[in-house]
Amino acid sequence: MLEPNGPLPPEIYWRRRALAIGAAVIALALIIWAASALFGGGSDTPEADSAAASSSLTTDVSFTPNPSGSNAPDGGGGSGGGAAGGSGGSGTQASGSSSSSSSSSTTTGAPVPAGQCADSSLAVKATADKATFAPGEEPSFTIVITNIGSAPCDRDLAGGLQQVLVYSIDGKTRLWSNVDCYPQPAADVRNLAPGEQAAFKVAWSATTSTPECATAQNPERNPVGAGAYTVVGQLGALRSSPEPFNIA
Repeated sequence: MLEPNGPLPPEIYWRRRALAIGAAVIALALIIWAASALFGGGSDTPEADSAAASSSLTTDVSFTPNPSGSNAPDGGGGSGGGAAGGSGGSGTQASGSSSSSSSSSTTTGAPVPAGQCADSSLAVKATADKATFAPGEEPSFTIVITNIGSAPCDRDLAGGLQQVLVYSIDGKTRLWSNVDCYPQPAADVRNLAPGEQAAFKVAWSATTSTPECATAQNPERNPVGAGAYTVVGQLGALRSSPEPFNIA
């Protein structure tokens, strides 16, 4: 019964039977695989989904420190000049000769009152009026405050907040500040339009001073000798870059 009967050679009938059996086996395998996928193949997916969900919740958080410095200047006596340029100056100012505008670094200083120009809206620049001062000559400086913001704003530019300081050439030794011996606590609120500058002149007696020397007992103020120095301007917590000058 298994022997093929027909007009064709027997091997042709055996090949046809083998092909039919192979096709039936493949079809059966496909049916079993499909059933397995539908009813029993989901056991691994929760772990994969859990891993995917876990990775999607992972985020990187970066913190950007706010750069700030830490030099609060105090000053010594100096005679204040009048306003140079835009606005009038208040009394004795201590300033540094700075040919570049202030950086964003700040020093310890009184917080800006609400409603006044933020530090980020202002730049401070200080310059020595001469590169070299002769012996016995009082060095003089100019401090310029500029509104670099896009809107007008008010800011207290009183001498107690606006300072000029002199340091040794390496910046390590503080020698003098205009508010050390002649503090000016009275308010001097100015309205500055965008791009407007307020400039002030400050003279230095070329002697050292310490904070609150006006109230110290027997304050010692020594004349400085010939050499190279730096000057820095400051308004509240804003400081200018230090600028060098010389006393011959």
